[in-house]
Amino acid sequence: MSASTSTSTAAAAATATTRWNWRVVDIVVAAVLGVAIGLVFWGWNAVGGAWFSAADALTPGLGGIAVGIWLIGGVVGGLVIRKPGAAFVVEVVAAIISMLIGNVWGVSTVLSGIVQGLGAELVFALLLYRRFSLPVAMLAGVGAGAAAWIFEMFYGSSPNFLKSFEFNAIYLGTLAVSGALLAGLVGWLLVRALATTGALSRFAAGREARQEV
Repeated sequence: MSASTSTSTAAAAATATTRWNWRVVDIVVAAVLGVAIGLVFWGWNAVGGAWFSAADALTPGLGGIAVGIWLIGGVVGGLVIRKPGAAFVVEVVAAIISMLIGNVWGVSTVLSGIVQGLGAELVFALLLYRRFSLPVAMLAGVGAGAAAWIFEMFYGSSPNFLKSFEFNAIYLGTLAVSGALLAGLVGWLLVRALATTGALSRFAAGREARQEV
């Protein structure tokens, strides 16, 4: 290997490492997003909870259609910060805030946030944190929904594996749809709206928005 090739390889590796390293601004924005989305979760607890119960009463498993907003933290975190761990951190911080403010689920809120954050994080990781389009955002929402489905299959006093195949199939399907739309699409639109205000000027999402104007 020539000296120039070695230098180029080293430079490429250094650039990739720098691109994935968290800056102070990344940490601050992740915390701010987590708190803001945690407040959204808290507000959605009543609305989404009522919607979930009504849909589930209509058809068992259909309640999953209301879950998407609780999955949005991982999508928004991944789209804005675009670094390993961002989707996970924002979703978990939001879950912690929702728990601390007060809800009927208590500590299970944080456990759900951990699992859902990992589901969204996995999608961004599989794409090597290089693609952040609308389809990717929707796929991350689906990933978070699928993770929630797996978690609820085994967690709690009445885990879903005790319920019928039909229930679980409908619940998985509605979680996927809700994750794609309420988490993925709405999350992507929210990031776009923030970017156009200039609030994300220090992030790639903000620079992309300026280039499109």
